[in-house]
Amino acid sequence: MANNYIHAAFAVTITASEAELIAAAETAIDAIEEDLQGEDRREAYNALGPAFADAFPPISDDPFSGFMPIFPDKDFPCLDATITIEDGQDHTTRVVTFSGDQFGIEQVANLLFACAKSALPIGFEYAYTCDKLRNDEFGGGAVIIKADGIDYHSTHAIVSNALSAQPHAETARLVLTTRDAEHGLLFWNNEAGFGNFASATLFTEAEAAGFDVPIALDEPEWLACPAGMP
Repeated sequence: MANNYIHAAFAVTITASEAELIAAAETAIDAIEEDLQGEDRREAYNALGPAFADAFPPISDDPFSGFMPIFPDKDFPCLDATITIEDGQDHTTRVVTFSGDQFGIEQVANLLFACAKSALPIGFEYAYTCDKLRNDEFGGGAVIIKADGIDYHSTHAIVSNALSAQPHAETARLVLTTRDAEHGLLFWNNEAGFGNFASATLFTEAEAAGFDVPIALDEPEWLACPAGMP
Protein backbone atom coordinates (compact mmCIF):
# COMPACT_ATOMS: atom_id res chain seq x y z
CA MET A 1 0.00 0.00 0.00
CA ALA A 2 1.41 3.36 -1.01
CA ASN A 3 0.10 6.90 -0.82
CA ASN A 4 0.59 9.52 -3.50
CA TYR A 5 0.66 13.24 -2.90
CA ILE A 6 0.63 16.46 -4.83
CA HIS A 7 2.55 19.01 -2.77
CA ALA A 8 2.53 22.74 -3.38
CA ALA A 9 3.06 25.89 -1.35
CA PHE A 10 3.43 29.42 -2.67
CA ALA A 11 2.35 32.98 -1.99
CA VAL A 12 0.98 35.71 -4.24
CA THR A 13 0.74 39.42 -3.50
CA ILE A 14 -2.52 40.87 -4.78
CA THR A 15 -4.79 43.82 -4.09
CA ALA A 16 -7.01 43.90 -1.02
CA SER A 17 -10.14 43.70 -3.18
CA GLU A 18 -8.79 40.66 -5.02
CA ALA A 19 -8.08 38.97 -1.69
CA GLU A 20 -11.68 39.65 -0.67
CA LEU A 21 -12.79 38.02 -3.91
CA ILE A 22 -10.76 34.88 -3.13
CA ALA A 23 -12.27 34.79 0.37
CA ALA A 24 -15.71 35.12 -1.23
CA ALA A 25 -14.91 32.13 -3.43
CA GLU A 26 -14.27 30.04 -0.32
CA THR A 27 -17.58 31.23 1.12
CA ALA A 28 -19.29 30.32 -2.14
CA ILE A 29 -18.01 26.75 -1.86
CA ASP A 30 -19.51 26.50 1.62
CA ALA A 31 -22.85 27.79 0.31
CA ILE A 32 -22.82 25.29 -2.56
CA GLU A 33 -22.08 22.43 -0.19
CA GLU A 34 -25.16 23.37 1.85
CA ASP A 35 -27.17 22.50 -1.27
CA LEU A 36 -29.40 25.53 -0.91
CA GLN A 37 -32.23 25.80 -3.39
CA GLY A 38 -34.43 28.46 -4.89
CA GLU A 39 -34.45 31.87 -3.25
CA ASP A 40 -32.08 30.75 -0.49
CA ARG A 41 -29.44 29.87 -3.10
CA ARG A 42 -29.95 33.21 -4.85
CA GLU A 43 -29.59 35.09 -1.56
CA ALA A 44 -26.37 33.23 -0.75
CA TYR A 45 -24.98 34.22 -4.14
CA ASN A 46 -26.02 37.86 -3.80
CA ALA A 47 -24.47 38.04 -0.33
CA LEU A 48 -21.04 37.46 -1.91
CA GLY A 49 -21.16 40.94 -3.39
CA PRO A 50 -20.99 42.60 -6.80
CA ALA A 51 -17.28 41.82 -7.32
CA PHE A 52 -18.01 38.10 -7.11
CA ALA A 53 -20.95 38.51 -9.50
CA ASP A 54 -18.72 40.34 -11.99
CA ALA A 55 -16.03 37.64 -11.81
CA PHE A 56 -18.45 34.71 -11.96
CA PRO A 57 -21.70 35.78 -13.64
CA PRO A 58 -24.33 33.03 -13.94
CA ILE A 59 -24.48 31.16 -17.22
CA SER A 60 -27.73 29.34 -16.41
CA ASP A 61 -30.60 29.54 -13.93
CA ASP A 62 -28.28 28.44 -11.14
CA PRO A 63 -26.64 31.61 -9.75
CA PHE A 64 -23.41 29.67 -9.06
CA SER A 65 -23.24 28.23 -12.60
CA GLY A 66 -20.54 30.71 -13.65
CA PHE A 67 -18.37 29.73 -10.68
CA MET A 68 -18.55 25.96 -11.05
CA PRO A 69 -16.40 25.68 -14.23
CA ILE A 70 -13.23 26.51 -12.27
CA PHE A 71 -13.41 23.00 -10.79
CA PRO A 72 -12.31 19.91 -12.75
CA ASP A 73 -15.31 18.06 -11.33
CA LYS A 74 -18.32 20.38 -11.26
CA ASP A 75 -20.12 17.94 -8.96
CA PHE A 76 -17.34 18.24 -6.39
CA PRO A 77 -16.47 21.92 -5.87
CA CYS A 78 -13.35 21.89 -3.73
CA LEU A 79 -10.15 23.91 -4.01
CA ASP A 80 -8.04 21.19 -2.35
CA ALA A 81 -5.80 23.87 -0.88
CA THR A 82 -5.39 25.70 2.39
CA ILE A 83 -5.62 29.44 1.82
CA THR A 84 -4.33 32.06 4.24
CA ILE A 85 -4.62 35.80 3.71
CA GLU A 86 -2.29 38.22 5.45
CA ASP A 87 -1.62 41.94 5.28
CA GLY A 88 0.76 43.11 2.58
CA GLN A 89 3.37 45.83 2.75
CA ASP A 90 0.66 48.49 2.80
CA HIS A 91 -3.08 48.71 3.31
CA THR A 92 -3.80 48.20 -0.40
CA THR A 93 -2.22 44.74 -0.74
CA ARG A 94 -2.59 41.28 0.72
CA VAL A 95 -0.33 38.24 0.65
CA VAL A 96 -2.30 35.08 -0.13
CA THR A 97 -0.67 31.72 0.55
CA PHE A 98 -1.85 28.49 -1.07
CA SER A 99 -0.64 25.13 0.23
CA GLY A 100 -1.63 21.48 0.38
CA ASP A 101 -0.53 17.87 0.09
CA GLN A 102 -3.32 16.90 -2.32
CA PHE A 103 -3.15 20.20 -4.08
CA GLY A 104 -5.88 21.27 -6.49
CA ILE A 105 -3.66 22.41 -9.34
CA GLU A 106 -6.31 23.21 -11.93
CA GLN A 107 -8.89 24.82 -9.66
CA VAL A 108 -6.32 27.03 -7.90
CA ALA A 109 -4.93 28.13 -11.27
CA ASN A 110 -8.44 28.94 -12.51
CA LEU A 111 -9.20 30.84 -9.31
CA LEU A 112 -6.05 32.96 -9.65
CA PHE A 113 -6.75 33.61 -13.31
CA ALA A 114 -10.22 34.91 -12.43
CA CYS A 115 -9.42 36.75 -9.20
CA ALA A 116 -5.79 37.91 -9.22
CA LYS A 117 -5.53 39.98 -12.41
CA SER A 118 -3.18 42.54 -10.85
CA ALA A 119 -0.53 39.87 -10.20
CA LEU A 120 -0.41 38.39 -13.70
CA PRO A 121 1.74 36.89 -15.02
CA ILE A 122 2.33 34.54 -12.13
CA GLY A 123 3.30 30.90 -11.77
CA PHE A 124 3.64 28.15 -9.24
CA GLU A 125 5.28 24.76 -9.02
CA TYR A 126 4.12 21.46 -7.55
CA ALA A 127 5.65 18.10 -6.70
CA TYR A 128 4.12 14.69 -7.27
CA THR A 129 5.46 12.30 -4.63
CA CYS A 130 4.93 8.88 -3.09
CA ASP A 131 5.63 7.63 0.45
CA LYS A 132 7.30 4.56 -1.03
CA LEU A 133 10.20 4.52 -3.47
CA ARG A 134 8.30 3.21 -6.45
CA ASN A 135 9.39 3.60 -10.04
CA ASP A 136 7.81 6.49 -11.94
CA GLU A 137 5.86 7.70 -8.90
CA PHE A 138 7.74 10.99 -8.62
CA GLY A 139 7.60 14.12 -10.70
CA GLY A 140 6.07 17.54 -10.72
CA GLY A 141 5.33 20.50 -12.85
CA ALA A 142 4.59 24.18 -13.10
CA VAL A 143 1.64 26.36 -14.01
CA ILE A 144 2.07 29.69 -15.76
CA ILE A 145 -0.90 32.05 -15.54
CA LYS A 146 -0.97 34.98 -17.94
CA ALA A 147 -3.60 37.44 -19.07
CA ASP A 148 -4.33 35.38 -22.18
CA GLY A 149 -4.67 32.01 -20.44
CA ILE A 150 -3.10 29.24 -18.39
CA ASP A 151 -0.24 26.96 -19.44
CA TYR A 152 0.45 23.64 -17.69
CA HIS A 153 3.88 22.01 -17.76
CA SER A 154 4.90 18.65 -16.27
CA THR A 155 8.24 16.97 -15.79
CA HIS A 156 6.81 13.88 -17.48
CA ALA A 157 6.09 15.89 -20.64
CA ILE A 158 9.50 17.57 -20.50
CA VAL A 159 11.28 14.20 -20.35
CA SER A 160 9.07 12.62 -23.03
CA ASN A 161 9.51 15.55 -25.39
CA ALA A 162 13.26 15.64 -24.87
CA LEU A 163 13.60 11.93 -25.60
CA SER A 164 11.45 12.08 -28.71
CA ALA A 165 12.60 15.44 -30.02
CA GLN A 166 13.77 15.64 -33.61
CA PRO A 167 16.13 18.34 -34.89
CA HIS A 168 14.09 21.42 -35.63
CA ALA A 169 14.12 22.02 -39.35
CA GLU A 170 13.83 25.78 -38.90
CA THR A 171 16.67 26.22 -36.40
CA ALA A 172 19.49 28.26 -37.92
CA ARG A 173 22.41 25.87 -37.36
CA LEU A 174 24.01 25.43 -40.81
CA VAL A 175 27.10 27.22 -42.10
CA LEU A 176 28.51 27.24 -45.64
CA THR A 177 32.20 26.38 -45.78
CA THR A 178 35.05 26.17 -48.26
CA ARG A 179 38.65 25.11 -47.78
CA ASP A 180 41.47 27.49 -48.62
CA ALA A 181 45.05 26.27 -49.12
CA GLU A 182 46.50 29.15 -47.13
CA HIS A 183 43.83 29.92 -44.52
CA GLY A 184 42.19 26.56 -44.04
CA LEU A 185 38.43 26.27 -43.52
CA LEU A 186 36.52 29.45 -44.31
CA PHE A 187 32.90 30.30 -43.52
CA TRP A 188 30.43 32.24 -45.59
CA ASN A 189 29.07 35.62 -44.50
CA ASN A 190 26.27 37.17 -46.54
CA GLU A 191 27.86 40.62 -46.34
CA ALA A 192 31.59 39.93 -46.57
CA GLY A 193 31.90 36.57 -48.30
CA PHE A 194 34.11 33.79 -46.93
CA GLY A 195 35.95 34.57 -43.71
CA ASN A 196 36.39 33.46 -40.13
CA PHE A 197 33.88 31.40 -38.15
CA ALA A 198 32.95 34.21 -35.77
CA SER A 199 31.33 36.18 -38.59
CA ALA A 200 29.64 33.22 -40.30
CA THR A 201 26.00 33.54 -41.35
CA LEU A 202 23.78 30.83 -39.88
CA PHE A 203 21.16 29.22 -42.14
CA THR A 204 18.12 27.09 -41.52
CA GLU A 205 17.72 23.95 -43.62
CA ALA A 206 15.08 25.70 -45.70
CA GLU A 207 17.33 28.71 -46.28
CA ALA A 208 20.26 26.50 -47.19
CA ALA A 209 18.16 24.56 -49.70
CA GLY A 210 17.23 27.75 -51.53
CA PHE A 211 20.57 29.53 -51.26
CA ASP A 212 22.54 30.34 -54.42
CA VAL A 213 25.91 28.86 -53.45
CA PRO A 214 28.81 31.07 -54.58
CA ILE A 215 31.57 29.73 -56.83
CA ALA A 216 34.88 28.98 -55.08
CA LEU A 217 38.09 27.11 -55.93
CA ASP A 218 37.04 24.44 -53.43
CA GLU A 219 33.39 23.49 -53.81
CA PRO A 220 31.49 24.93 -50.80
CA GLU A 221 29.84 22.47 -48.40
CA TRP A 222 27.20 22.85 -45.71
CA LEU A 223 28.20 21.95 -42.16
CA ALA A 224 26.05 21.69 -39.08
CA CYS A 225 27.07 24.18 -36.43
CA PRO A 226 27.51 22.46 -33.02
CA ALA A 227 24.93 23.32 -30.35
CA GLY A 228 26.02 26.24 -28.21
CA MET A 229 28.01 27.86 -31.02
CA PRO A 230 28.69 30.44 -32.08
